[in-house]
Amino acid sequence: RDFQQADTERLSRWKRWKKTSSKSLKKALSEVKGLSSYLVLWRRDVHSIEEKFGTGIQSYFSFLRFLVLLNFIIFILMFSFITLPTIISKYGIFNSTIVNISPKNIEDNCTVYEPSGNKGLVYFYTYLKDLLSGTGFLEVTSLFYGYYTIDAAWISIMRYNLPLAYLLATFAYLALSLIWIIKRSVGGFKQNLLHDADPFQSYCNKVFAGWDFCITDPNAARLKHRSLQCELQTDLHEEKLKQKIAERTTKEKLRIYSLRIFINIIVLAILSGFFYSIYRVTVFSQENSNVSIRNDARTNAANLLVQYLPSMVITLANFIGPLIFSFLISFEDYTPAFEIQLTLMRCVFLRLANIGVLLFSLWSQISDCGTDKCKPCGYNYKLYPCWESDVGQEMYKLMIFDFIIILAVPLFVDFPRMLLVTHCSCKLVQWFGLQEFGISDNVLEIIYGQTICWIGTFFAPLLPAIATIKYFIIFYIKKISLTHTRKPAARPIRASSSNFFFFLVLLIGLILAFIPVGVSIAHIPSSKACGPFRNFNTSWEVIPDTILKFPTGLQQVLFGMASEAFAVPFFMI
Repeated sequence: RDFQQADTERLSRWKRWKKTSSKSLKKALSEVKGLSSYLVLWRRDVHSIEEKFGTGIQSYFSFLRFLVLLNFIIFILMFSFITLPTIISKYGIFNSTIVNISPKNIEDNCTVYEPSGNKGLVYFYTYLKDLLSGTGFLEVTSLFYGYYTIDAAWISIMRYNLPLAYLLATFAYLALSLIWIIKRSVGGFKQNLLHDADPFQSYCNKVFAGWDFCITDPNAARLKHRSLQCELQTDLHEEKLKQKIAERTTKEKLRIYSLRIFINIIVLAILSGFFYSIYRVTVFSQENSNVSIRNDARTNAANLLVQYLPSMVITLANFIGPLIFSFLISFEDYTPAFEIQLTLMRCVFLRLANIGVLLFSLWSQISDCGTDKCKPCGYNYKLYPCWESDVGQEMYKLMIFDFIIILAVPLFVDFPRMLLVTHCSCKLVQWFGLQEFGISDNVLEIIYGQTICWIGTFFAPLLPAIATIKYFIIFYIKKISLTHTRKPAARPIRASSSNFFFFLVLLIGLILAFIPVGVSIAHIPSSKACGPFRNFNTSWEVIPDTILKFPTGLQQVLFGMASEAFAVPFFMI
């Protein structure tokens, strides 16, 4: 310090002032950063969970907080650029007007869309059914694609191109999600590389740096002791297994590989069974729910059940599948660590592929052109006059049903089980004990919901608002569940590896979401009876249509960038 002070005295007055100002600014920024940490959502709650249960469980709640913030920002984006301009122009605020361009060269049949909005005297249970299924009064609100049937808006003296804004906002929320996830996953990836670099290093980490100093609760400390002991035992067991694998004879190798091939065939058969069930149920639901709405042949309760059949079958598959996979993996003779990873990846594939099969089933119905049903419009306009809203309703129902299940499990399963364990001394009940708080299962649950949100936002622009509220409530449900009705897992996962795994699976979910949204934008003909893309064959056509209005030189540059010769190498890099 004395040396620096003497050095400062030799400086000119200007340089001395500059150095002092720089130090003062750094100090002020540091204090602002410190104060802003108090504004972080659930800061105290997350610290409390970290103190009691360690960093592994804390990483799950931090991940949940990330999804709340991500969905809130996506909602702000979609509301600001799509919903707000539409509302302003429809109600004539700021001297705004709507520009509606009549569709050209399109048959009148294609432009007929009569949403089943409730009219006259409506019973309460009808409102409840509409709230759960996204039909009736909800179908004609700004929640769904069909509401945005304007081509442009004049807000004061500015012409606002809603179709272009709708498409660019869709690209923006997908790009924002991708960049943010990659940014968040880099830190976990580095730590994971260091942790998995060398078995001896992993052993040293456990012995010398394995203790979690955030733990202050005695029960959590005992759990951590058992966890470290279990990790060391697992490492020894894995070393023995590696030695055993190295000593296998050709006959033993042949037997194990044959068994693994056979089990994987069973897994594929089970997955195929689930996928086919979802496909058949979706087709049945779409055909019968539409019939019941038109003819009113069924009661509201029966109609709601038919509409929710795909969601129920998907939830059942998501519940049964992991149980079967956990049972089958025990016969495959893998190391414990690889067993967990393979089971999780199978569960991830099952959950995300179920959504893909549901969308494929819907698209097969939308583009079903048998007996020239969709010849005039390019899609099945009789069954789906506004097919984008129908897809949005399916995503909405999946999200609502997923939320109902997450609410029901702690209330009707965990809570009664906790009462039994606390007040019943029966040996069988005590042997079962409290349900473990499995981090991986809970993470897969919310990633599944987030994938639904990413896919559904194009078809229901305000779906991120529902997802934000949903995850906000889930945070408190899971916190209460962890502290009162469940116990931490006996083998908790390390925070660094878990963070990387969470974001890796989230990235897989986002990549899956790109496919259906991309196909809907570029391949399937847009509805001619609703939405901002009525005057375009596909949603993507708004881009070249806008570019054609630019100067010739700029047109050539942009079309060159869109060509395969440029685009393929660019995206590869």
